[in-house]
Amino acid sequence: MRRHHTTPPDINETELISLIKQWAYSLNSKADLQPLFDRIGDSRIVMLGEASHGTHEFYTWRAHITRRLIQEKGFQFIAVEGDWPDCYRLNRFIKGLDEKDKSAFKVLQAFNRWPTWMWANWEMVALADWLFEFNKSKPLNKRAGFYGLDVYSLWESMESIIRYLEKTDPGALTTALEAFRCFEPYQKDEGRGYARASQFVPELCQQEVVELLKEIQAKSILYNSDPENVFSVEQNARIAVNAEQYYRAMIKGGLHSWNLRDRHMADTLDDLLEYHGKDAKVIVWAHNTHIGDARATDMAADGMLNLGELARIKYGEPHVVLVGFGSYKGTVIAGKNWGAPMQALNLPDAARGSWEYLLHKSGNQNLLLLMEDFISNDTLLEHPIGHRAVGVVYNPQYEAYGNYVPSILPLRYDAFIHLDQTRALHPLHVDTAVAQMPETYPFGV
Repeated sequence: MRRHHTTPPDINETELISLIKQWAYSLNSKADLQPLFDRIGDSRIVMLGEASHGTHEFYTWRAHITRRLIQEKGFQFIAVEGDWPDCYRLNRFIKGLDEKDKSAFKVLQAFNRWPTWMWANWEMVALADWLFEFNKSKPLNKRAGFYGLDVYSLWESMESIIRYLEKTDPGALTTALEAFRCFEPYQKDEGRGYARASQFVPELCQQEVVELLKEIQAKSILYNSDPENVFSVEQNARIAVNAEQYYRAMIKGGLHSWNLRDRHMADTLDDLLEYHGKDAKVIVWAHNTHIGDARATDMAADGMLNLGELARIKYGEPHVVLVGFGSYKGTVIAGKNWGAPMQALNLPDAARGSWEYLLHKSGNQNLLLLMEDFISNDTLLEHPIGHRAVGVVYNPQYEAYGNYVPSILPLRYDAFIHLDQTRALHPLHVDTAVAQMPETYPFGV
């Protein structure tokens, strides 16, 4: 994808900073978020982004918004950019249905897929503890849920299917074991070996997972057990089908594997909304690159789509609120390459001319922007401006070459929260302090 980080030469930065000063809301405390809740109104889908997967404030501000949406506006569940099996275990815990795991810390510490810190962190423990307490007094069908949208969990999903069928359907278990045996030789390297092998045998295990999904769907109505567990085993079977396609596409690189992943997340969101009923309301947590409408970035020119765009198209813009997050400087948890040890890395001052730079220059403070206040400005709608995006793999010294997404911000989001200075989140999987609770836990929220 093409990337730049400066404002176009025909944009007057001073005028743009003045516009931000005129329309942005100061965020001196979380109480100042009320204009956002007014903007959300009766919308049924609220997507909360993040500019990185390793920033403390993104998690705590999203948690605050999430709690208020659940308490005050009747939102029923959270769906995140995470693996279904791990998130489903957390879902069962917060609903009081997990007899094995007795603490949110223990459940989240079991999130062991790299990048582990993304969900195995103290910020998430605080939210999970709150959800557990919130659900205690609620009937089962009114308890808030937590689910994963992602496609990566091929082997974990297969193992979950096998455990379920061992107890409920020995006949279908044979089909599941056949599919698992087909994938088993490629389990060690997170799908890369399967992707390479599929170059020579393009439909390596495709038939096996398709047959498994068909059999589970045909028989699921006969499974006389917890309806949510039945839904979960069907979802794991869908993941097996879609992950097989994703890993085959991965070897080619480019846009198709990205689009397969975001379509899977969108389809999973659709399934969750249907399962929870026609008036269901969901809060989504994912990276800005997934929730900010791709049509307002250079992703569209490259043929890429994303979750926020698909939700707006399917459910209608009045029913979907996309909230982006960003920061000017600080620290962040990331790895220098895929699978590398996590580090607290410096997040340098945002590049001159970027959205983060302009927001910082508008007052050196936290800000809330409601995009309806900026939508009538032709200059902003005609000129993409760089907007920082930090992944789980991050090298600060190379930031200017690939971490700024040209964006028409008033079209990409419905609202944007700028947190001027941020710091790294608090992972659970650290050698020296795995059981040491941060001094500020639960972070004053």
